[in-house]
Amino acid sequence: MKFSALFIHRPVATALLTLAIALCGVLGFRLLPVAPLPQVDFPAIVVSASLSGASPETMATSVAMPLERSLGRIAGVTEMTSTSSLGRTSIILVFDFSRYINGAARDVQSAINAAQNLLPSGMSSRPTYRKVNPADAPILVLTLTSDTYNSGQLYDFATNQLSQRISQMDGVGDVTVSGASQPAVRVELNPQALFNQGIALDAVRQVIAKANVKQPLGNIDNGQARWQVANQRCAENSGGLCTDRCSL
Repeated sequence: MKFSALFIHRPVATALLTLAIALCGVLGFRLLPVAPLPQVDFPAIVVSASLSGASPETMATSVAMPLERSLGRIAGVTEMTSTSSLGRTSIILVFDFSRYINGAARDVQSAINAAQNLLPSGMSSRPTYRKVNPADAPILVLTLTSDTYNSGQLYDFATNQLSQRISQMDGVGDVTVSGASQPAVRVELNPQALFNQGIALDAVRQVIAKANVKQPLGNIDNGQARWQVANQRCAENSGGLCTDRCSL
């Protein structure tokens, strides 16, 4: 006897079974959770590069453009967005759901190595990448306070010890330390000693400038465009004095 004959010879039972399945479907449909903004974890990788003292235009043309050309050849990239600021460039890569994030990270590393020869030689460090979605909110926020240590010592402890320990834990994608000013170093030169060694003052200035990152003082936003306010030090002709001025 065929399977369908059982339902043909028992029409009442078949009707009741069909009605029960329909009622279960309606009840299950009403109990389904519906979220207006569903939580979707996109496989994303953020590539960061820095060049001390470079303007946003220089970062976009000299750093971001070579990296974009190399990263654009990776298979499975659905969206690529780059943001350039004073001395820093950030490129966000969003991959297709079929791409495994670890395999995509290896392709990103290969693309960075391929674009290394096209990047400026003055970069103090190579571009880095993180396997983290920049749209995700921080999961854990820690605040450090102390009655015996100042803010600089707390920042040094959080950067050199605490953040490194947390970043080594399984499942941690990124650790950011902020909220305190870094210590400043004043350099005093001996002109006679530099002259004996054959070192020019401008050479010392260039080395110090490459080892330090100039951060913007703020920004001006009118809704359509955004300008960053940078602090520049210029030498005046009268007396050789240096004054500070702000530029956009």
